[in-house]
Amino acid sequence: MKTLIKYLCIVFILMVSRNIYAAPVNISQQQAASIAQQVNAGRVLGVKRKGDTYQVKILLGNGEVKIIQVDVSSGKIK
Repeated sequence: MKTLIKYLCIVFILMVSRNIYAAPVNISQQQAASIAQQVNAGRVLGVKRKGDTYQVKILLGNGEVKIIQVDVSSGKIK
C-alpha cells in the first residue's frame, strides 16, 4: 500500500511540474483568422503579426474593412 501511495505521489508531482515548466503555445495565423471571423463574419484579407498581437483584416458584407486584434498567446480579442 505504501508503495502505491509513493508511486501516485511521484506521478502527481511529475504531472504538476510538467505543466509549470511547459512552454507557452501560441496560436497560428489561421487560428487567429478563424477567431476574428467568429466575431465579424466576412472575408479575411490578411493576417499580420505585430509583437504579441495578430492583426486580422476582414472585409465585411457591407464593404467595410475592419481590423481585429487577436492576442497571440491566449487567442482573445483585444
